[in-house]
Amino acid sequence: MSTDTQTPNQIDLYWRPGCGFCSSLRGQLDKLGIERVEHNIWDEPQKASVVREHANGNETVPTVVIGGVGMVNPSPGELAAHLAEHAPHLLPDGFEAPQPGAVGRAIGKIFR
Repeated sequence: MSTDTQTPNQIDLYWRPGCGFCSSLRGQLDKLGIERVEHNIWDEPQKASVVREHANGNETVPTVVIGGVGMVNPSPGELAAHLAEHAPHLLPDGFEAPQPGAVGRAIGKIFR
């Protein structure tokens, strides 16, 4: 994750067609009610440079940028946690962070 000190005013999601990880994240963010500005790096090739900046020179998507902080292929939980700490105003009113499923809880117990 790259960092910056800008005050975030929006969530930028960089994606491309055919990317299963992109589709999954977009769908999960829809379910959580998290609004964002989406950039298809195939329709907007200049946006691919933003992705490369945050993904060590690669065009790895999905990449999410919030106020200069880049997150490459974040889980919805990671994204929600970042927003809750650094940009709660970008979360919907009454937002409740997603809870881990059975596998996530088991892994959490193992690595405590």
